Amino acid sequence: MSDQADLNYHPDMPSRRKGPVELRRGLSHAPTSDQYLLDTTTPAGFTHTDPWRVLRIQSEFVEGFGSLSELGPAVSVFGSARTKRDSDYYRIGTELGRQLVEAGFAVITGGGPGSMEAANRGAQEAGGVSVGLGIELPFEQGMNDWVDLGVNFRYFFARKTMFVKYAQGFIVLPGGLGTLDELFEAMVLVQTGKVTSFPIVLIGTQYWKPLLAWLDETLAAEGMISPSDMSLVHLVDTPEEAVRAVVEDVSHHR
Repeated sequence: MSDQADLNYHPDMPSRRKGPVELRRGLSHAPTSDQYLLDTTTPAGFTHTDPWRVLRIQSEFVEGFGSLSELGPAVSVFGSARTKRDSDYYRIGTELGRQLVEAGFAVITGGGPGSMEAANRGAQEAGGVSVGLGIELPFEQGMNDWVDLGVNFRYFFARKTMFVKYAQGFIVLPGGLGTLDELFEAMVLVQTGKVTSFPIVLIGTQYWKPLLAWLDETLAAEGMISPSDMSLVHLVDTPEEAVRAVVEDVSHHR
């Protein structure tokens, strides 16, 4: 590395992807594609840019469909990007990825760090297909090193379609708002019959039990959901139980 390069390089410099483009330093703070789409309200912005966004959105679906159409049986795994490598959740995620491959599934994650990395790592080390569906975020860390097939998206809704379309079920590790978003969207899709025979498995009784109790004791009690909606998810504590729940559900509906 040259002396000039040494002066310009900093290991903590801001960096993120914008589709196929990588932006660093000051350019990394530019609005994301989702922000442009959702925040633009002026007439000029609509008439001059939205028609082009339609083509860009279409291209994301085409690229995703083309890349994943021959994937075979797969399970989407969700969990926090903040999970530490020395945590129990990371260990569980790695073992989960390995056992899913041994059960005949490819593993799909959001492609990021934390629990997503753990599941990809377990799948890759077990010799299976490890898939990452990345998303453009203001301070995104990029695709983790254990992804074999990575597809980067600008728009959340295009990415979410791929998670559901090419998976036989969801397994959800402890996570934050993004994980909850994916969990509740999957529950709505099953509840409304948009997808059928689609197991949703939560790993971590102590983590998820308060949320499920709130759904039962507040939403169901107030009549906002049906008591039967509580059966949309399986609650387990180990990778073995999670994989078994998916396998049994998939086998039952074949």
